[in-house]
Amino acid sequence: MTDFSPMLQPDKGQPARTIHVVDKHSYESWLAAQPERARTAISAQGMKLEGYAHAILPGDGADDWSVVTVTANAGNFSSWCLAKLAAVLPAGTYRLASGDPGVAMFGWLTGQYRYIRYKPKTEAEAPRVLLTTDPVRMAAALREATAVCMVRDLVNTTAADLGPAELEQASADLARKHKADLTVTKGDALEQGYPMIAAVGRAAGRNRAPRLIELVWGNPAHPPVAIVGKGVTFDSGGLNIKPGNSMALMKKDMGGAAHALALASLVMETGLPVRLHLLVAAVENSIAGDAMRPGDILTSRKGLTVEIDNTDAEGRLILGDALTKAVEGNPELIIDFATLTGAARVALGPDLPALFANDDALADAMISAGKERDDPLWRLPLWDGYDEMLKSDTADMTNSPAGGFAGSITAALFLRRFVPKDIAWAHFDTFAWRPSAKPGRAKGGAALGLRAAWGMLEQRFKVN
Repeated sequence: MTDFSPMLQPDKGQPARTIHVVDKHSYESWLAAQPERARTAISAQGMKLEGYAHAILPGDGADDWSVVTVTANAGNFSSWCLAKLAAVLPAGTYRLASGDPGVAMFGWLTGQYRYIRYKPKTEAEAPRVLLTTDPVRMAAALREATAVCMVRDLVNTTAADLGPAELEQASADLARKHKADLTVTKGDALEQGYPMIAAVGRAAGRNRAPRLIELVWGNPAHPPVAIVGKGVTFDSGGLNIKPGNSMALMKKDMGGAAHALALASLVMETGLPVRLHLLVAAVENSIAGDAMRPGDILTSRKGLTVEIDNTDAEGRLILGDALTKAVEGNPELIIDFATLTGAARVALGPDLPALFANDDALADAMISAGKERDDPLWRLPLWDGYDEMLKSDTADMTNSPAGGFAGSITAALFLRRFVPKDIAWAHFDTFAWRPSAKPGRAKGGAALGLRAAWGMLEQRFKVN
């Protein structure tokens, strides 16, 4: 994992190159105050008044230079306004010409993220260091960047190197670091206690056996909060096998588990006053003689029966059992993350996670926190009128309604069957992947909705 700690440092007056930040409103007055050599350099470099544009400004000596960059948000910094500079400037130390970087510290860090596990070893890049006079925000930026890049690292890891056992190990490492209790249920105990998790994962064989991973942390007197993650480490689609182009990215189908682990790490790292219950349903959806079949009827941990119409709608099955276990702890709040439906991507594209919630205040708090942290969400409805689409002639419900309409909504309605109305619940249908790079946001594994959820938790359960 990338070590971000050298990239932000307290400003103690040490030598540093200057970064001037302008927008289209302040640019002309700023430019008029610059020496002629700076104006000539900007013109020669063809800097445009658009976000992320920048130019190098010469100083009195050959090695005396500074940089100007344009932010698209007039008068306001965003998480990303310095992210491109962090990726393209030479290694060294920098400070803003005026003010403090604030929220832009986060993008400065994530702009320097690299995933190099499968590339030949090369000499590590020297960091680009940003100075700040705000140590509290610096610590927060370091924590959030580390959590976001935990998601990236886990999702980017190939399925050959990250199966259910490796998700268990990642959970065990977190538990050890924060002195939490870890419980792993598998084998006969899983089949008896969590039959849908067992059914989805049984075809993967003994070496990649399914399991429910649970981590418990915090003072039992504090409000109980459950975080649940879908951990399908590879999804072939089962007997309803995916076509090749749809299967190519299915190493990322554990992205929900990666988000859950990262959010749990933020909770524990900051000592948030909650009783945390992390649940990761870890399986590989494979094909073998004992694979789950279309037409099978499963009895869930809750006792509801589910007709399997499509073995590729497996994520909601494992989450159903995990949510049931979470509910048994009578939490004040449940948050689940899952790369659940392609329908959410069709509706909202790769950048916007679909948010579902049974509590308006909770949804509003999530969306507000996402806006503050440049981690946008879009709420979709738990539309009661579509609940009848889950009807089955032979079981309490089907796992995959016919017709293909409202796929993300019907999946969320399926999950709602496992959460009582009196427990606040939020469900993220997230992509966990970025198909193309943007400043501070590398192509590949992506944390989408994580910072929004964390912002809500931080506001709701303020650290003492």
